[in-house]
Amino acid sequence: MSPLLTIVLIIGIILFIPLLCRTIHVPSIVGFILAGMIIGPSVLGWVGNSYTINTLGKIGMLYIMFQSGSEIDMNDFRQLKYHAIISGILTFFIPLILGLITSHWILGMNWTTSVLLASMYGSHTLMTYPIVSRYGIQKNKAVNITIGATMWAITLSLIVLAVVEGYIGESHSSFDYMIRFALLAVFLVTVLWLFPWFTRIFFKRYRDPISGYAIVMLMLVSAALLAEIAGLEGILGAFLCGVSLNRLLPNRSPLAGRLTFVGNSIFVPLFLISVGLIIEVEAFWSGWGTIIIAAVMIGTKLIGKSIAAWIGQWLFRFSGMERRLIFGLTQASAAGTLAIATIGYELGIFSSEILNASVLMILVLCTAASFITEHAAKLIALQEKAQLVSDHEDDYWLLTSVGKDLRPTLREIGEMASLDNIEIKQSTDWQDVSSMVEHTSKSVIVYHEAQPINTINRLVVAVPRYAEKERDFITCFGLVRRLASELGAKVIFYSHPDTQTALQAMCRRPGKYLLASFRTMDGWEEIDILSQTIKDNDMLILLSSRKSTASYNPLFEDIPTMLETHFTSYNSMVVYPEQLTGGPDMDVLLMDIPPASTTWSLLSRCKRFVKRVLRIDDPA
Repeated sequence: MSPLLTIVLIIGIILFIPLLCRTIHVPSIVGFILAGMIIGPSVLGWVGNSYTINTLGKIGMLYIMFQSGSEIDMNDFRQLKYHAIISGILTFFIPLILGLITSHWILGMNWTTSVLLASMYGSHTLMTYPIVSRYGIQKNKAVNITIGATMWAITLSLIVLAVVEGYIGESHSSFDYMIRFALLAVFLVTVLWLFPWFTRIFFKRYRDPISGYAIVMLMLVSAALLAEIAGLEGILGAFLCGVSLNRLLPNRSPLAGRLTFVGNSIFVPLFLISVGLIIEVEAFWSGWGTIIIAAVMIGTKLIGKSIAAWIGQWLFRFSGMERRLIFGLTQASAAGTLAIATIGYELGIFSSEILNASVLMILVLCTAASFITEHAAKLIALQEKAQLVSDHEDDYWLLTSVGKDLRPTLREIGEMASLDNIEIKQSTDWQDVSSMVEHTSKSVIVYHEAQPINTINRLVVAVPRYAEKERDFITCFGLVRRLASELGAKVIFYSHPDTQTALQAMCRRPGKYLLASFRTMDGWEEIDILSQTIKDNDMLILLSSRKSTASYNPLFEDIPTMLETHFTSYNSMVVYPEQLTGGPDMDVLLMDIPPASTTWSLLSRCKRFVKRVLRIDDPA
């Protein structure tokens, strides 16, 4: 077949397979692999397993692992990190142990093959996460814990792959091991520290979309190359690169959208098609070996993940529907499993029967996981809709900037913060802003940008005294929480001790957790403290208010001068909440949240007194 005809065929598959799969309610991954198998050498023979397709397929495999790392919500992960670690251990080691038993004693495989095969049972990919997103339950505690567990499961499976690959390799002297350890250290430091530092600087200086996409791709491929130099698989480097650049790629940012679009429309389908090309269809008919292996693999993973979900439900007090949701999310296998299967086949550890059985397991479990997740997510969404009211329901927002036209960025901020009813205007000066605030009942955000918002590491939030008595206190807190979640940024609140108590209670709201630090600021006249503590890559958020409100302070009128004098080189956001009567009673809202102990409160006050006397600041 001519190259152009091959290209037309592959583009046609990329176009029509998702449409077909959507119609019959089957994951696209299943369709792409089957399509590759049909057009491949084993069936029709239209497309061979060429070098070009293999290269593009490898880029697709790296792309999948990069996306797996970049899509992890680090803010939610930090909040539930211990739960995620426990869940990750359960979801990986229980299927791994069962897999060792079934592979060695039932299928009669050697220990090397058994260990690598068992690691595939422990790994899983959040292939069904788009279903969760569609039903709007991304912030469910069970979902966030499963996301964190996924990171640990993938990492542990890749570590097993690295160990097995090293075990079957050539023997090395102690000096060689020292060299490899040094290369590993260089790899980790470079990918986890140097890459995000360099990328952040690049984003600050060059803001055109092509350069942004190119630098991310360069980091991705470079991380994979460094991993191979260090004696590891490139997919581990791609995954860690995604984790390290996570904060720089907010889910709703244009760059993240472009990365997702190119990956899902080109590289990922090519990888899945390339997997289909290497499947030997005749192995399914030559004997019962492939079918038996696939049946054992499917049964082992189903039982292992089911046991892990049951134990997780008992430990974390989840409902039965949340247990089913976890079970559905952890069943699907794609990136890690496919990577281990193909690499194991290339290394000679897996036979063609095991490779085919692995692909069959992926096809079956991805399909089953979609139906399980769909059912559980739908019921949980109905329950949450019946019990909870969104933080920003019926809120109206006016977003503006002074002087510099930032309308595209303001629209991006609105999407990040999930602000439904927004209006974007451009202001000429602060006098124009004041007039705007005076003549509208909407919540107003005034944004100043000194660097791209996706390079922000921390949100420094100044909250005036009595802000907790305002109707829109909850709304403004939700704004900060959602921005922190999207940016993967830490949050530091500066407030009066009384207001601080309300903020701490808000951070502990069930289903709305926010991991934050707190600093004491007795009055708005101490706002100059922030100019001494703010750092590069911080964004200052000032919660202001209108006149004749409980939290209003005459010093708010000096905010424009203060920003231009002390904070012009930093990103800043001034929020004027909507001020209406009839809002929720904060005392009623917070009464179900366990208060801090009297002893702890007394110790905190003593600590603040000593620091005030000695003029000691907490480390950022």
